[in-house]
Amino acid sequence: MNSLILAIGLLTPGADRPNVLWLTCEDMGPHLGFCGDRFARTPHLDSLAKESVHFTKVWSHAPVCAPARTGLILGRYATSVGAEPMRSMVPLPASTPSLPSLLRKKGYHCTNNSKEDYSVPLPGIWDASSNKAHYRNRKDGQPFFAVFNNTQTHESQIRNTKVRPTGDPARVPLPPYHPDLPGVREDWNRYYENIATMDSWVGGKLAELKSAGLEEDTIVFFFSDHGSGMPRNKRWPGNSGLHVPLLVKIPQKWRASLLPGFQPGTRDERLIGFVDLAPTVWSICGVEKPAGLPGLPFFGRDASVRHEYLPGYRSRMDERIDLARSIRDDRFVYLRNFHLHRPHGQHVAYQFQTRTTELWKQQFDSGKCDTIQSRFWGPREPEELYDLTSDPHEVKNLAADPAHASTLALMRTRLAHHLTSTKDVGLMPEGLLDGLRNGAPPLQWAGNPGQWPVEKIHGWAELAAGRSVTEQKQVGALLEESHPVARYWGTQGILARLSLDWSAWHPTLVRLLEDPQPSIRVAAAHALASTTAKDHPLRSKGVALLRDHVNGPKLGFAVSLEALDALDHLGPESRGDLSALRASLGPATGFPARVRENPFRLLDQMEGQAKP
Repeated sequence: MNSLILAIGLLTPGADRPNVLWLTCEDMGPHLGFCGDRFARTPHLDSLAKESVHFTKVWSHAPVCAPARTGLILGRYATSVGAEPMRSMVPLPASTPSLPSLLRKKGYHCTNNSKEDYSVPLPGIWDASSNKAHYRNRKDGQPFFAVFNNTQTHESQIRNTKVRPTGDPARVPLPPYHPDLPGVREDWNRYYENIATMDSWVGGKLAELKSAGLEEDTIVFFFSDHGSGMPRNKRWPGNSGLHVPLLVKIPQKWRASLLPGFQPGTRDERLIGFVDLAPTVWSICGVEKPAGLPGLPFFGRDASVRHEYLPGYRSRMDERIDLARSIRDDRFVYLRNFHLHRPHGQHVAYQFQTRTTELWKQQFDSGKCDTIQSRFWGPREPEELYDLTSDPHEVKNLAADPAHASTLALMRTRLAHHLTSTKDVGLMPEGLLDGLRNGAPPLQWAGNPGQWPVEKIHGWAELAAGRSVTEQKQVGALLEESHPVARYWGTQGILARLSLDWSAWHPTLVRLLEDPQPSIRVAAAHALASTTAKDHPLRSKGVALLRDHVNGPKLGFAVSLEALDALDHLGPESRGDLSALRASLGPATGFPARVRENPFRLLDQMEGQAKP
C-alpha cells in the first residue's frame, strides 16, 4: 500500500474538531533513519520523528496493497470481507461504513489524491478522488480528511533505470535471505534512493501545511502500507512483509486530550494494526465507532487497551493462488501455511520483473544459494516460528524446537481464535466462495453459522495442511463430508502428502469430478492427476476436466484460474494445446479488467515455459 502520513489538525485557530491529512507512500518497510537504518537518507522524516511518537510495532495485516488498503479504509480485516486475495473485488453490504463516509456524515470534507486500489468496490466514499483533490478546496470553516499518495517507493520504481542512486552499493545492507550479487545490491540501492526522493516529498507537504497556517493545529501520522517491494518482503506474510513505520506528531494544544503523556521523540511499543487506524481517526474527530469492528483506537478520546497480538494474511497474489496466515506478539512471529504444495516463492509475473527476484531464482536453480537463501524457493513447512529479538530477518524456524513448544502452542491457539472469531472466509478458494454465497456479500453470508461453520472449517484446514502419514484416513474421510469446504480440504490434504498411496481414494475422487461445485471438481481433478502415473487413464480424465474448466465466460475467472493453476502444477505434459486454453478463457466481460487478466498472466507464463 503506501506509506501514510496522517496529519490531523484544525482548520482555524480555536476550531473544536481536527482536520485529517494522510500523506502516503508505497511498498516501504522501516528502512528509515529514525528507525535506526544508517544507510537511509531521510532528513525530513528524521526531523518529524523528533517531534513525534514513533510506534515501533505496526502491522499492515496484508503484504500487498489492495488488501492492506481495504483493511485500512474499512477498519475490518480483509479476511472477514472475502477481500484478502489481491483485488478480489467482492461486494460489500450496502450499509458497510468506511473511514471517509462516516467522517463526511459529520461534516468533514474528504479527499483522496489519488490512489484508491481497494479489494472491494467503494464508489462515492470521497468528496473528490483525483490528482486535483486537495483540502484547500473545502468550504470555509469545514474540517477535512485529505489523503495524498506518493508512488516513488513502489515496487515498480526499484526497476526504474532512470533512477540513478547516489549511495554506495558496496555499503547497502542486504538481508541474509538475498544472495550478495551486484544486481541485488543495485536494486536495494535504488530502493533507498527512492526513499530519499519520497522523503523530500514529505518535506514539501509539511511545508505546504505550515504555509497554510495549519501546522499548530495538525496531528501528523506517517506510515507505509506494507514492507518493501523487494522479494520476500512484499507478498511475504511475516514481519518483513507487514512491518511498517508509524510516526504521530501531536501539537501542544491537542496532547492532553488526545494522547496524555505525549512526549516528542519517544517510542511506543504497543501492537497496532491497520484496522486500528479508522477507529483512531474517528475517536479523534468525534465519530462513534460502528459496533462489531475489530480495531481499537490507540489514541484519542476513546483510546482502548493494547492488542496481545496482530494477525496477517496472504491469499492469491495476482495470478498465483496461495493461503497463509500469521500473527505476531511483542516478540514472536508465527506463520501457518495451508497450501504445502506451493512454495513461498511462486512465480508471480509482476514480482519477477524485479531483477533481484530473477537473479535469486537463477542462483537457486544453479545450486548456488545457501540454506537460508534456498528456503524461499523450496518446500514449505506447515508452521514457522521466528524470534524477532534474536532473528529480525526471520530465517531460523523454531517451530520444531522443543525449547519453544509452549510458545508454538500459544501462537497456534491465538491464530485459531482469530480465524474463527473473525469468520475468515479465505479458508476456501475464491471460486468456491463465489459458488456458495450465491451473490450475497461474503461479510453478510459468513454471518450465518449454518452456512459458514468456521470452527469446523478451520479444523478441516488444520488437518489437511500437514504431512503426517498417520492422518491419511482422516484426510480421505473429508472427501465424503457433506459440506463442500470439507471436500475441498480433503483434496488439499492429498496434495500435501503426495508421497503416500492414494489409490484407495481414487473412486471417491472420480465421483467428485461431478460435484455440484466447479471448484471442488477442479480440486478433485488436481488430486486425481497428481496421484496417478502419467500414462494412467485416471490422470487423463483429471487433466481433461481441468482443461474443460478453463472457461472464463462459463465458470468465471476464479474457477478458470484454479484450473490453470492445477495444470501448471502438473507440469508441461498436462497442458496440451495452450492456444485452445487461451480461446476458452474468452473475454470474461463480467469481471473487472484487473481481475480477469490473472488467468491470462498465468497462461502467458505457461506459454513462455513451452518455448525452446
